[in-house]
Amino acid sequence: MRPLPVGEHGLLIELDSAEEVEALHAELLRRAADGALPPLREIVPAARTVLLDGLADPRGLLAELAAWDIPPIGAGDRPAVEIPVRYDGPDLADVAALWDCTADEVVRRHSATEFRVAFCGFAPGFGYLTGLPEPLHVPRRDTPRTKVPVGSVALAGPYTGVYPRSSPGGWQLIGTTDTVLWDPRREPAALLAPGTRVRFVPRETT
Repeated sequence: MRPLPVGEHGLLIELDSAEEVEALHAELLRRAADGALPPLREIVPAARTVLLDGLADPRGLLAELAAWDIPPIGAGDRPAVEIPVRYDGPDLADVAALWDCTADEVVRRHSATEFRVAFCGFAPGFGYLTGLPEPLHVPRRDTPRTKVPVGSVALAGPYTGVYPRSSPGGWQLIGTTDTVLWDPRREPAALLAPGTRVRFVPRETT
């Protein structure tokens, strides 16, 4: 772990991999729930960092972190969120070519994977989901779309994501869902949060 101070009350922890970020984030949440962390305002994971903000004594926590034994990420106790998907995306055939398989096999592999939300960003409710093995990572499109429909299920690099609203985007679109990812009238407004387990369930296209 490589710590960097952020202002007077923040600490940014850099790590070498998304897996290490997820494990540290899970351990921080566990200790916070057990009352074993000093008071703080936010714990925010990203692709290779975890931000701790609102600490009265960042250096004191840093000394504790160095001695922690952080277990690898586990399956967790809460059931996975299931997101029904119509695998009808315009880039499904392109992903099949990149994976050197049929479109049906893309559906089978993707829906057989249990994902985990590594971090959130880009738009309210958008989670970056990890779980696909490295041989199934795909590049972004050479030319981004100016408008990706809401509910699009997409791949880019090591991540799967669902667009919570219509927006520009360069990810490979493999399906669509009617699941609402972000609803400010709901508590919590975001369906997905860091650490949430997710499964995609195929639905028939109409």
